Amino acid sequence: MCTQAVRWGERRYHSLDHYLKNEFGEKLYKLSLNGGMTCPNRDGTLGERGCIFCSRGGSGDFAASPALSIAEQLEAAKKLVAAKHSGSSYIAYFQAYTNTYAPCSYLRRTFTEAICHPDIRVLSIATRPDCLSPNVLDLLGGLNRIKPVWVELGLQTVHEKTARFIRRGYELPVFEKAVSALHSRGIPIIVHVILGLPGENEGHMLATVRYLNEMKIQGVKLQLLHILKDTDLADYYRQHPFRIFSLEEYVEIIGRCIALLRPDIVIHRLTGDGPKPLLLEPSWSADKRRVLNQIQAHLKKHDIWQGKEYHHGNCIQAL
Repeated sequence: MCTQAVRWGERRYHSLDHYLKNEFGEKLYKLSLNGGMTCPNRDGTLGERGCIFCSRGGSGDFAASPALSIAEQLEAAKKLVAAKHSGSSYIAYFQAYTNTYAPCSYLRRTFTEAICHPDIRVLSIATRPDCLSPNVLDLLGGLNRIKPVWVELGLQTVHEKTARFIRRGYELPVFEKAVSALHSRGIPIIVHVILGLPGENEGHMLATVRYLNEMKIQGVKLQLLHILKDTDLADYYRQHPFRIFSLEEYVEIIGRCIALLRPDIVIHRLTGDGPKPLLLEPSWSADKRRVLNQIQAHLKKHDIWQGKEYHHGNCIQAL
């Protein structure tokens, strides 16, 4: 077994839990917050229906109500995780919609209230790469000098044809410019990828991983495609059924992704757990513990570890 596999323990990959314990000395739980923002893909700037997989009510299904202050949201979110977390340190996670899509003065007040809370160790902000103006970037850079700031970017896929289908709303050079700007300010970047998008095969998905290996990013979320009620994707699936992963197939592709992924990249997610009342497919994904256990068993059985098949410069052209 390679030294990385031993160092990361039985999980065989650079997990978020491992990173947090090394960096902060303990596990930190995320507290999902709602900054009351919208998205250019919903307010008419780029579109009005969001990405094809977004619920019509909006993203951030686990975030708190924007009617509450940030302090009130933090307290409410702490109560939700109290049964699982006995510590007093957390990540403030702005999850709903596009969390840099607002005037800089508003963002400053909102993010400062969160980052200055004594129980918050990290500020994590989910946003779009086309919503990072120079002023916003400078604001994030300043906040990053107070406490660590992470920026999560929704790439989903490296393939432009798929990106147009899912209505992502920006082209790849926009993502690359955002990564460069954030990296120059010392801000860690976490990239969201969706596995199983319509029209993509294993080669497409692995090409996205190879692309990310060449980018100056620090984390990745590998998200299983969910088909949720009240989404345009659900409507499309009913009219044009496409193949979705079985549990065994998903475990297999995750293993391939982990083996290809650059060893220093922190894996923040290996599956997903969409709201059960809204979940249409795949039904097996609702049992998150079972999915993670099967992934772990697959990695051990086939002696897979993160970076096993990674070679610097192995990026290939998008299919």
